[in-house]
Amino acid sequence: MPEFRCRLNPLAPFRLDLTVWALRRRPINAIDLWDGESWSRLLNVGRTPVRIAVRQTRATDEPELELRAFSARAPSRALKDHVVQTVQRMLGLGVDLSGFYAIARDDPHIGDLVKRYRGVKPPRFATLFETVANAIACQQLTVLVGITLLNRLARRWGVRLGTRESPLGFPQPGALRGVRPASLKALGFSGQKARTLLALARRCAARDGGFESIAEFDDDRAMARLLALHGIGRWSAEYALLRGLGRLNVFPADDVAGRKNLARWLGLRKDPGAERARRLLGRWRPYQGLLYFHFLLANLEARAIAGCAEQS
Repeated sequence: MPEFRCRLNPLAPFRLDLTVWALRRRPINAIDLWDGESWSRLLNVGRTPVRIAVRQTRATDEPELELRAFSARAPSRALKDHVVQTVQRMLGLGVDLSGFYAIARDDPHIGDLVKRYRGVKPPRFATLFETVANAIACQQLTVLVGITLLNRLARRWGVRLGTRESPLGFPQPGALRGVRPASLKALGFSGQKARTLLALARRCAARDGGFESIAEFDDDRAMARLLALHGIGRWSAEYALLRGLGRLNVFPADDVAGRKNLARWLGLRKDPGAERARRLLGRWRPYQGLLYFHFLLANLEARAIAGCAEQS
């Protein structure tokens, strides 16, 4: 199988393990895999599936990554460029967090938290379609149940490249264009979620540029366009802004678990509610969304799901 390799140099500090755990969220994730040393997944480049594997070859303060990519045909320059750009975006390799570290350094509430997870970058899903599909699957459900639904979706309509041990490719919108809601309901999706996801897939498969162009909008306009989608509320829209578009000033404050985490780190006695949470988060503007990932890592470590030992 044709392969190409290259070296990537993230802005320091960087830790692949923390960033990948913030991306995959739970060990059952069958789309983004982590074996303790390398992250692997399948990317769709047009109609060409490409399996990637990324490992960190130099540590946190002088980071270097090795990227290996495998495809069924000899990779063109355009395909290589697309893969590299997608990996850089998904792992936040070019995101400068020096301003965030300066704010957090002496902060009595989050200083220790940020120090412990130093090197995590804000991850993003591969496409906006995959992002919103993740939001739809996880609406009003636990993350574990949401990822289980996404795994089933990928096993049914995604693709593989090579062995059965390879990652599952997230379904492309066109693969869902003719699917009926009953087929998604059979996987465990509610009728409402099935209709919302299939409507989104049809819109993206139309390739009219209207949906993916949301990435070019400012926050308010992007939020309005996302909220105009049937079945998408404020939590899903803010989730998409952070995890799909990399808007680090957005913390999904309608996420009850996220607010409870905020309350715990601020020493509050109860859930502050969405509007108060947004006001409280203003002290860390424009990096509020980064705390969402730090809270996630703290929860994963507390549950012994992810090992987050400090690196040199």
